[in-house]
Amino acid sequence: MTITRAEIEAAHARIALHVRRTPVLNQTGAFGHDGPVSLKLEFLQHAGSFKTRGAFNALLSQEVPSAGVAAASGGNHGAAVAYAAKQLGVKARIFVPEISSPAKIAVIRSHGAEVVIGGARYADAQEACDRFVAESGALRIHPFAAESTMIGQGTAALEWEQDGPALDTVLVAVGGGGLISGVASWWAGRVKVVGVEPEGSRALHAALEAAGPVDVDIDSVAADSLGAKNTGDLVYAVCREAVDHVALVGDAAIRDAQRLLWRDYRIASEPGGAAALAALISGSYKPRPGERVGVLLCGANVELARLAEIAS
Repeated sequence: MTITRAEIEAAHARIALHVRRTPVLNQTGAFGHDGPVSLKLEFLQHAGSFKTRGAFNALLSQEVPSAGVAAASGGNHGAAVAYAAKQLGVKARIFVPEISSPAKIAVIRSHGAEVVIGGARYADAQEACDRFVAESGALRIHPFAAESTMIGQGTAALEWEQDGPALDTVLVAVGGGGLISGVASWWAGRVKVVGVEPEGSRALHAALEAAGPVDVDIDSVAADSLGAKNTGDLVYAVCREAVDHVALVGDAAIRDAQRLLWRDYRIASEPGGAAALAALISGSYKPRPGERVGVLLCGANVELARLAEIAS
């Protein structure tokens, strides 16, 4: 499977009036690297994460039935679909697992969607969502394994290239892989794209190692956003061609990145949102001297009490 730059450009034109053009922060000599670092501040997106891009592209590029839309989510995708559905006047039902943070569930409900909580992990919520879609005829908006979602997420890279400096490498957190599929498709053959996954949640790393999607166990502080059990065939097909490799980070490094973002920038990042930066500051990705590195900060739906514990 190939996603083209033309498809991403068309998606950007489709969703531009509905999403925020999030800013870019450029640094030199930061995060333990002597060269330039460009941060794409996608956590400032509507509903707190990049996923709003894919949600709008999915809703605006397909016919929505009277039953509305349904989605399974660890939290951020559900918030994005709920927000997009509300803006477009569409009914939404969101299925979340029991591990979803109360902060993310509150965001989903604030946008008027019906929330169904059940099952220990994301895969359980996806099964419940699929049953509802089969019974109701609602349109399923998949968080990563759908072309419209991947293409929508790729618009973040389009903006980054237009608004930021030239880059050699981009670090992107991976859950199911929709974001990195879109970003890597935009920069394919021009910029090295490196995925970042928690050591305890490595679906893309495992797929690339096994030469095909495989199930993995999930045990990470970032499981509510980077906790997909399996990338699926679509994500794997894109990433095996367009992603250079996947760097793994421990939970301690993710917490260190959250702490640094709060201490030095007053950015309240959820664990998954800080994972890409964790790869840089922990050394799991080691840039060469002077390498122009981009880091996508992707999510801000964090429990503030938990962040206070980490930051203290």
